[in-house]
Amino acid sequence: MSDVAAVDTRAIEALFFVSDEPLTASVLAQALEVDRRTAEGLCDRLARDLEERGSGLVLRNVAGGWRVFTHPDTATVVEQFVLSSRQARLTKASLETLAIVAYKQPVTRHQVSAIRGVNSDGVLRALVDRGLVEEAGREETPGRPVLFGTTPGFLERLGLPSLASLPSLAPLLGAVADDAEAATESPAGPSVAPDGDEDPGVVADPTSDDSV
Repeated sequence: MSDVAAVDTRAIEALFFVSDEPLTASVLAQALEVDRRTAEGLCDRLARDLEERGSGLVLRNVAGGWRVFTHPDTATVVEQFVLSSRQARLTKASLETLAIVAYKQPVTRHQVSAIRGVNSDGVLRALVDRGLVEEAGREETPGRPVLFGTTPGFLERLGLPSLASLPSLAPLLGAVADDAEAATESPAGPSVAPDGDEDPGVVADPTSDDSV
C-alpha cells in the first residue's frame, strides 16, 4: 500500500475546512506527519475525489498553497447568497485601481492617480483595509513615497497561483490601438481640441476623489 493510500483523505479535507488561508505542502506534511511528496499526492487525490463525487467544492493550488473553493457550477447560487449578505462588492473605481496596482506594482499613489486621471488616495486606502493591497516599501526618490503591491489575499480572491498567472494585457492593448485608429480615420470621430488633447468636457477632474 502506498503512503498516499495509507493516509485517510478525510484528515486533509478537515484541515482545509478549518484553515482560513492556503495550506502549503510543507505545512500539510508536518500536520499529517508525512513527507512533502505524500502531502502533494493527497491534495491531488482529494481534488480528484471532490470532482468525481460531484462535490460543490473544488481544491486548487493558489498563492503558493492549496485551498478549497466553491465549484464554478454553483456560481449563480453563491453569487445570490453573497450579494444578499452584507459583503459589499468592489466598485468600478476599486477594480480600476486594483488592476493598475496588480500590473504595475510596485507603484506609488501618484502613479496610480496619473494613470486613472483622478485622485485615488481614498480608493487605495479602501483596498488596503480590505486586505487586497499593501505597502511594499518606499521609492528611492525625493520624499520617498510609499510603494503599493497586491497581497496574497488578492491571489486567493482571483484563484491565481502567482502574479505570473495574470491575463496578458497585449490582446487588450491591440484592441485599443485598433479602435483608436478607426476613430482617427472616421469623420465622425471624437472632437479634438486644437492642441491635440481630448475635449476638456470629457476629461475627469484630477483633483477629485472616487467614492469607494
